[in-house]
Amino acid sequence: MVHNAYDSFELLTNCPNKIDAIESYGSKLLIACSDGALRIYAPVSAISDKSPPSDYHNHGDQLRKEPYSLERTVNGFSKKPILSMKVLASRELLLSLSESIAFHRLPNLETIAVLTKAKGANVFDWDDKRGFLCFARQRRVCIFRHDGGRGFVEVKDFGVSDTVKSMSWCGENICLGIRKEYWILNSTNGALSQVFPSGRLAPPLVVSLPSGELLLGKDNIGVFVDQNGKHLQAEKICWSEAPSLVVIQKSYAISLLPRRIEIRSLRVPYSLIQAFVLQNVRHLIESNNAIIVALSNSVCALFPVPLGAQIVQLTASGNFEEALALCKLLPPEDSNLRAAKEGSIHIRYAHYLFDNGSYEEAMEHFLASQVDIIYVLSLYPSIVLPKTSLVPEPEKVIDISQDASYLSRGSSGLSDIMEPSPPIHLSDFDEHSALESKKMSHNTLMALIKYLQKRRFGIVEKATAEGTDEVVLDAVGDNYGPYDSNRFKKSNKGRGNIAINSGAREMAAILDTALLQALLLTGQTSAALELLKGLNYCDLKICEEILQKWNHYTALLELYKCNAMHREALKLLHQLVEESKSNQSKPELNPKFKPESIIEYLKPLCWTDPMLVLEFSMLVLESCPTQTIELLLSGNIPADLVNSYLKQHAPSMQGRYLELMLAMNENGISGNLQNEMVQIYLSEVLDWHAELNAQEKWDDKAYSPTRNKLLSALESISGYNPEALLKRLPADALYEERALLLGKMNQHELALSLYVHKLHVPDLALSYCDRVYESAAHLPSAKSSGNIYLTLLQIYLNPRKTTMNFEKRITNLVSFQNTNVPKVSSVTPVKSKGGRATKKIAAIEGAEDLRVSPSGTDSSRSDGDADEFGDEGGSTIMLDEVLDLLSKRWDRINGAQALKLLPRETKLQNLLPFLGPLLKKSSEAYRNLSVIKSLRQSENLQVSTI
Repeated sequence: MVHNAYDSFELLTNCPNKIDAIESYGSKLLIACSDGALRIYAPVSAISDKSPPSDYHNHGDQLRKEPYSLERTVNGFSKKPILSMKVLASRELLLSLSESIAFHRLPNLETIAVLTKAKGANVFDWDDKRGFLCFARQRRVCIFRHDGGRGFVEVKDFGVSDTVKSMSWCGENICLGIRKEYWILNSTNGALSQVFPSGRLAPPLVVSLPSGELLLGKDNIGVFVDQNGKHLQAEKICWSEAPSLVVIQKSYAISLLPRRIEIRSLRVPYSLIQAFVLQNVRHLIESNNAIIVALSNSVCALFPVPLGAQIVQLTASGNFEEALALCKLLPPEDSNLRAAKEGSIHIRYAHYLFDNGSYEEAMEHFLASQVDIIYVLSLYPSIVLPKTSLVPEPEKVIDISQDASYLSRGSSGLSDIMEPSPPIHLSDFDEHSALESKKMSHNTLMALIKYLQKRRFGIVEKATAEGTDEVVLDAVGDNYGPYDSNRFKKSNKGRGNIAINSGAREMAAILDTALLQALLLTGQTSAALELLKGLNYCDLKICEEILQKWNHYTALLELYKCNAMHREALKLLHQLVEESKSNQSKPELNPKFKPESIIEYLKPLCWTDPMLVLEFSMLVLESCPTQTIELLLSGNIPADLVNSYLKQHAPSMQGRYLELMLAMNENGISGNLQNEMVQIYLSEVLDWHAELNAQEKWDDKAYSPTRNKLLSALESISGYNPEALLKRLPADALYEERALLLGKMNQHELALSLYVHKLHVPDLALSYCDRVYESAAHLPSAKSSGNIYLTLLQIYLNPRKTTMNFEKRITNLVSFQNTNVPKVSSVTPVKSKGGRATKKIAAIEGAEDLRVSPSGTDSSRSDGDADEFGDEGGSTIMLDEVLDLLSKRWDRINGAQALKLLPRETKLQNLLPFLGPLLKKSSEAYRNLSVIKSLRQSENLQVSTI
């Protein structure tokens, strides 16, 4: 026995005749006896009031729990025994089934209609909603409709295979129990569909449920089907024996068995609630507030125990599910009481489940109880919680003993069969349960995680909304008011200001801190990381200590990051990177801690904290130069600031930074930085030169990697200051660097002289001329650059002249940086030894005004004198280099000017590689011009004739 759902009370005894049928109307009992009389019984208290006999409602409309006595007798109510009666309360009618079906007006019991077609009927059912009556007689099923007043109209008449034993409306269909089978009859077209057999031991039993579904009996089993006869669920009601009658009242099924009445719950698993041992029970019907049990000559009633008292019983016995189900049946006006009772039961049930190892189910009931999370977390002493001003709510267990009055009931004279139930203990953990709790710690924590995750959304949403409201209020309402330092405290999460007295956020902090610990204790590191990466309110101090203690460094980094503690995070990350590099790396460290991790962390900070980025980028600049410079270039950190920081803190990496920056974005580096880079290269080259020179091993044609970088930078970039660099060069070395610098200063003659007379590398001189020529060719407004080759030609033809006072001229050039830069072809002329030489030079200088010919050759002024070279000795003329230059660059040199510069003794045969293609190209140009001229003349003639 679970609990007492009903109390039995004997209403009357010693009825003078055997009871054939019984019904209730208001507080009255209508009893049809075997002598054909209808006896009306009323409560003793109602009869003593001496109310008019016809007034059935003045004493209430419910059966009373008191003795009943005879009020009046209607003799001759029926000629034959009445099989059953039914009060149609909505229509104030009494339906009786005897030799036929008759309708009587209540309360006077006058007969208003008799359905003669129902003669011989054995079973009927009434659809009160539509006013439809169906009955079965012999092998026919008839349907009538009440049209109001005294009229009944026949609707349908269908034939069936055998006598109907039981029937009930189910929507627009009728479920029939015929012989040993159940059928569904369509009341519109008469179609029959078989459901299943009814069993071998008991006749078919059709019971309508309040939901509109059906309960069909199959021996001692009750099967649930829908209105079309389809099975609803696998679970079934199992009675002790096959019932002859079943009455449904609220959440209980009351069945009449041969030797007793069983009351079972309509909730799975349909357990036995209560049983009453009664002999010779003939009728079992539902009244408006009780179950009427009619024996041969007496009547008793089963009055429901008040719900509050039932809930007390169920809770005390540990049947929490049943107690919660009964809470749902409390009337709507008691909604507050219902919520309080449900919360109390959920908490008690949760404790019971938790103590017995059903942790997840326990958390579900804690969740349903809406109890404070601090109360639930008190079950987990190993979880460290932040200090809070919130006071945890006590266990809100309503004193359900207030319903104890319902438990002290007088004996009804009927014996209750009680099923034994195990004792329930709602005490604290004993030593054994504590040990079991430790063994199941993983399961307990997993249940806690699910509970916290379900509670988290609402709490975090409320905390976030609270913070947003305060920020808006501060921005709108306090813009011009004095700032209250006690109102807000700075958030460690980088999410604005958080109020000190913020209940929602304190609760969110407690929840997130506990959730993080539970995730880590159960090994869910990835889930802990996801928690920290998103919006969270984890307590910094507690979580930091725990993560450090358990060596969860990745989670610790995320904790620092979400609290905007970037310096601490970067320090830790650098430490982990260094430990990962060492041979004594901690085994718990993940190999993913690499220098690139620092770079990835720094990327988002370039726009918010550039100085922090500069500080920690120095730690990885040497190991990951390219990635670090990409980092510095990707943000908004000024390059000058980066260079200045490197110069101060990492001078060894300054040049590397500048060269990589230049390689990635040549146009993005300023002239100042270009000059800085070249100065760094030059300093390293000068140190290298000084070291080798001290060892007397210096060779101007030796190249180190840094010198190659210097030469490449001097040649390719243009933002540096060549004059300042030229001052730093030694007088007797680094001629190639000097040549490049002189070229940047447009001192091409001096630069070419270095290539020819100091370095003795004609190929470099020719390459130099090519660069000057090609760079000038892209400038449309520039003068012809072909004279650069004539300058080289003069150097080859007059070596002594170009080397005289060479060092002096360079010194003077550097000393007077603000003087005008000489033209490309200008050289300092040597003194003439004769008038012929002077005239020669003047003639050559007069050729300056020549322009580019169609062949693409250039003209320029010459500062050399071929006769002078001949006077000084032909052995000094570099004739082979002259001829090689003419043959290779014939298309870029003005032929007339070149021939004027050549010595007279030059053999024409040696000039064939120069003159051959030059004359060929000139001839082609002449012919093309002639053709164009002829075509234009022809066009002019055609136009004039028209």
